[in-house]
Amino acid sequence: MNSQQEFVLRTVEERDIRFVRLWFTDILGYLKSVAVAPAELENAFEEGIGFDGSAIEGFSRVSESDTIAKPDPSTFQLMPLGVDDSGMNSARMYCDITMPDGQPSWADPRQVLRRQVHAAADEGFTCYIHPEIEFFLVKSLDTDGRPPVPTDNGGYFDQAVHDDAPMFRRDAIAALENMGISVEFSHHETAPGQQEIDLRYADVLTMSDHIMTFRYLVKEVAMKNGVYATFMPKPFTDHAGSAMHTHMSLFEGDINAFHDPDDEYNLSQTARQFIAGILTHAPEISAVTNQWANSYKRLMFGNEAPTAATWGVSNRSAMVRVPTYRPGKVSSRRIEVRSLDSACNPYLAYSVLLAAGLKGIKEGYELQAPAEDDISSLTRRERRALGYEDLPSSLDQALRLMERSELVADTLGEHVFEFFLRNKWREWQEYQSQITQWELRSNLDY
Repeated sequence: MNSQQEFVLRTVEERDIRFVRLWFTDILGYLKSVAVAPAELENAFEEGIGFDGSAIEGFSRVSESDTIAKPDPSTFQLMPLGVDDSGMNSARMYCDITMPDGQPSWADPRQVLRRQVHAAADEGFTCYIHPEIEFFLVKSLDTDGRPPVPTDNGGYFDQAVHDDAPMFRRDAIAALENMGISVEFSHHETAPGQQEIDLRYADVLTMSDHIMTFRYLVKEVAMKNGVYATFMPKPFTDHAGSAMHTHMSLFEGDINAFHDPDDEYNLSQTARQFIAGILTHAPEISAVTNQWANSYKRLMFGNEAPTAATWGVSNRSAMVRVPTYRPGKVSSRRIEVRSLDSACNPYLAYSVLLAAGLKGIKEGYELQAPAEDDISSLTRRERRALGYEDLPSSLDQALRLMERSELVADTLGEHVFEFFLRNKWREWQEYQSQITQWELRSNLDY
């Protein structure tokens, strides 16, 4: 037993932890959990917890259903008191999913990301992530298909004093900080009921764990405040959707590999090639970074969302924004990817972004000139005339591009790649089969 495992066992005993939740996600990013009693924890470290993998979305076939969840002691955290109704002290750990012989499961999104972390390490890089996570607070999720009602009528940076949940952000930040997840900023976003909480940077695997914890805590805290949180990309026709703008940087040891003091934008060749990799492969990775049919309602209309694979300096209409460099802040030289929405599976989304950027570095991709236009205000013809490649405008288009992508297939692995496509094609077919209210209003009297 290693020192981290010993620390967990000692803490569980000293803090009178009654049960420990073991967490992992399925391929679509839904959080899964099994609770173990403290007496079973030592055995869980040694042998893992067996479960029926065929019952988890995309994990395994019935004929190979035995699957093992092995807790990662480095992710141990006490759960904040008052978040749930158990009234007992509890904790959580993330798990790595393995097969009975101990080999990593090809279906585990966390293992998919870990492979890219190792690929970056082989090139001498550590990837750091800082997400700005947007979501809506609404009065109910049970709307029978009608638009939800937001909890306030506030706008960007408003105090939103006429709010059904005035203490929500305070409570949510306290819960996050109690679990060791540092928050940099929080504020009201542009749309009624829309919130943003920005997490302090961490390495990409740790941050993906943080994002899954974030979603869980935000939903629980919202319910404690008598409202509900949704990470649906675009629940309102007339308002901007919810993004997860993600700041990325690569470090070589303690040195920021994205910084070059002699470049006009203080961007190193490594940073330029990394950006070029993301932009080159943006259309084919969109089905992963924006995985829902609803995601493209946000991207397609350009309201606070990129419509084309472009980059710009402080240009918030570009897909990749390079923030203005502050003298003396070498460690903060980074890029911001603005296409992701907050309903992606972070393990898979960051895997394909990292893989695309690393490919740009390895193969020496050339970065074109930055975009200076308000890209979202341009017509499709104008964007094409300027040489900008549009992002997919539907899940259907994104999946067709993903199907032909060697990069995505290699990054996700055959199992995740094939299951993801099957699942998303089924979603698209179900979406297409609907007869919408718009069609009935427009065509019923023909």
